[in-house]
Parts: sequence; structure tokens; C-alpha cells
Amino acid sequence: MTSLPRLSRSIVPKVAAFPEKVIQFGGGNFMRAFIDWQLQQMNRQGLFGGNAVLVQPISEEVNTKFAEQDYLFTVLLNGIENGQTVDSAEVVGSVNRLINPYTDYETYLALADNDQLSIIVSNTTEAGIVYRPEDHLNDKPPAGFPAKLTALLYRRYALGKKGFTIIPCELIDRNGEKLLEIVKKHAEDWKLDEGFHLWLDTQNTFCCSLVDRIVPGFPRGREQEVAQRLGYEDQLAVTAEPYLLWVIEGPEAIKDEFPLAKAGLNVVVTSDMTPYRERKVHLLNGPHTAMVPLGLLSGLETVEDVMNDAAFSTFLQAMIEQELIPMLDLPVEELQSYAQAVLERFRNPSIRHELRSISLNSISKFKARLLPILLRYVRERGELPPRITLAFAALLYSYRGDRIARQDEASVLGIFDHAWSEPDSFIPNILGQTALWGVDLNEIPGLAARLEGHLQELDSSELQLHQFV
Repeated sequence: MTSLPRLSRSIVPKVAAFPEKVIQFGGGNFMRAFIDWQLQQMNRQGLFGGNAVLVQPISEEVNTKFAEQDYLFTVLLNGIENGQTVDSAEVVGSVNRLINPYTDYETYLALADNDQLSIIVSNTTEAGIVYRPEDHLNDKPPAGFPAKLTALLYRRYALGKKGFTIIPCELIDRNGEKLLEIVKKHAEDWKLDEGFHLWLDTQNTFCCSLVDRIVPGFPRGREQEVAQRLGYEDQLAVTAEPYLLWVIEGPEAIKDEFPLAKAGLNVVVTSDMTPYRERKVHLLNGPHTAMVPLGLLSGLETVEDVMNDAAFSTFLQAMIEQELIPMLDLPVEELQSYAQAVLERFRNPSIRHELRSISLNSISKFKARLLPILLRYVRERGELPPRITLAFAALLYSYRGDRIARQDEASVLGIFDHAWSEPDSFIPNILGQTALWGVDLNEIPGLAARLEGHLQELDSSELQLHQFV
């Protein structure tokens, strides 16, 4: 095969260049296909006119691929959107450079000097939003992301400049609030002056945010096929689904400062992101958690396998429409539209999403994603939600130890092994484990008896999903 050139500005010279307006902690697959792709959409429409400068969040050898490709990379969108197949490739040029604070700390701190830089985004999966008491202001750099950020903010304050809009994308609840809390803790530890504390509160906006886009990453195993299609080699190519959602909890002014929605992007700026978080947790993550034990016990391997099974897909749709949506506090039309998009995403043949990978820590996932719906359903309707209850039974059954390979914390597996050692009393024993559920589930009328019946059906392979449609 004839060798192809490497992606660079000599290959795509028409990619526009813009000044730096965004500091981006992290340049991994997700951030390139989510943040940087969105910057490009705004720039392409003349709405923002700004690029990102990447900051390496952890100490490791610099990824030289960025510089070797003139900070260009390709985002490949594959999947279904609004019922239409999407298969696109776009060279993204919204990154100007990468700074490694571990080798060039002064260049990192100098970002505080640039008045055009006004937005900070992050996805520090490796370092995380965690408090590290061992971090100090005179470290070059401090190890933790919040400490690095505190040092940068203090430099900005000392220069007498305006603050930043800070939007973390880490997948933890109330991420902006937690980041600010740790920054303030470092400021106390480092005995920074009271003026800095006031400046943090009055000149900066720490936003909580919720991100949603499935990004499988580099098209491993299809490198030659992709290169032939593109006409060049790209070692930073990243695949993603077409669907995107970014919910930002913050002031309305963000819409003008960061005009993502004006570019037609599915970005919501709101004063309360709670309903949107609940929508994602219950309508996207909830069905995932429900399908895992039922699918694995039936010999299925992927989300796509589940969606291609007529009985399973109909079961899931009925659960979403009849048990999940009625229990959520958003307009029904909005929830139905989101649910339809979720089902399209589940059917995406370009993404191999294995049930076994989703099954990790399924007990805590059920507690967060489906148990609140079950409890509210019982409270409001005086009866059990049949499909969620069945999924709960399948989950308990899958933790018997001889059903499927379980992936959970040792303490959780220990509780289940002990409970299953006495099969006749398993259900009341496990439902009474408040350490698992937060409440004694034996108090829910009829739940124990219904679960007992489902366990017998599962054990005798007599369960028929069509009963629940």
C-alpha cells in the first residue's frame, strides 16, 4: 500500500487559526471529540473566534503527536441522529498548543497574564477533583489539578485581572462546587490573603456541568481503512457518536460569553441542572443497568445485541415510557425526545458497548439509577413498577455467584455470598441490607414476594419478557 502523508497544516492549509480564549486541562479522546469539536463549530460560524491551549494534567512524557500534526486531529462521527445515519469526518483545528507544567511551569503560570483567556474547562480523569493536602504553592507544579488551578488563579489575582468562567467536565456530581471547595481549601492551607478569597467569589464563576457523548476513541483495528478514506494518517483521530449534550449550571451571561447554543449545539445553560442530571441518570444510565443482568443471563454480550432482540428492545421501551418518564420532573415531550435519542444511541452499530463492562459495581448503580424510581413509583401509585422490579430480581439473581462473573467491591460480594448461603431466607436478608440500599427494602409492600416469584422463574428459565410489554 502506498504510504500516505501525516496530517498537518500542509495537508489541510485552509484550517483557520484563532487566538487562545480557552484553557483546557486534559487533551484526551473525550475532550477532543467534545470540547474542541464544539469550539470548531462555533469558530466555523464566526460566533467565538477562539481556540484552546491544552494543559497536561499529569506528570508523564508529553504526547508529541499534537506538535507533529500541527495540533490538528480528525473527529469521526458515526451513528444515528434523528433517524438518519451519520458518518462524517472533520479536521479540527481549535487547539493551538500544549503546555506541560511539569517541564515548563513558568509558561503555564503565564497563562494568567493573557486577558483573552477567559474560560477554563477540564476533564482530569487521571488526577481528578480531589484534595491533596501535600500540595503547596511553591511546588513547580503542585501534583493535583485543583492545586495547579489555585496557583494559576492566584497569579491572575495578583496581576489585578478579571477572573474566569470555570466549567469542569469530570463525571462527578456537583463538580464545579467541589472544585471551588478544594481551591478554597488550598487557599487556606497556603495562607493566601483575604482579598484572594473575595476575588474567587466575586470575579470567577465556577459552574457545575453535565456532559454526555459516547466517545470510543481512536479507531483501533481500522487504521488503514480510515487512513485510505481520509487520504492521510492521523494518530490522534477520534471516533464519537453524533449525539451531544452539555448542561451548564450558571448565569445567563455564559450564553453570550460562550455561544455554544447559538452554533446549534445541544447545550443548555440553566440555574438548576438537577432535572437534567436526573434525566440522564434515569433515562440513559437506568436502562443500561436494567438490561445488563437480563441480557447477560440470556447470553447477550452488547447493548446492540439487546436492542436487536425484539423482546428485549420492546421491554426497555415500555419500561422507559411507562415507569421512568412518569416519575421525572421535566416536560413529557422533552423526556420523550431524549428517550428516543437514547434508544437510537443504544442501536449505534459503530459502538461496541459490552454489557460486562457496564456491569461493574451494578449494586451501587441500581441504587442511584433505578431504586429512586422504584420507591417513588410505589409512593405515588401504590404498586410496584413491574419491569424495574424484574430487573432488580435479575440483578440479585446474577449476584448468586454461579450465574455470571460478578464485578463489584469485595465487601458487596461478601454480603451477597453470605445471603445466598441461606437460599430460603435470601430475599429478606438481602433486602434488609441498609448498607447496600440506604433503606430496609423489606418495608416496601409486596416487593419480597414479587422478587421471590421472579427468582423462581429465572432459576427455572420460565421467565418470558413479553409478559412485561
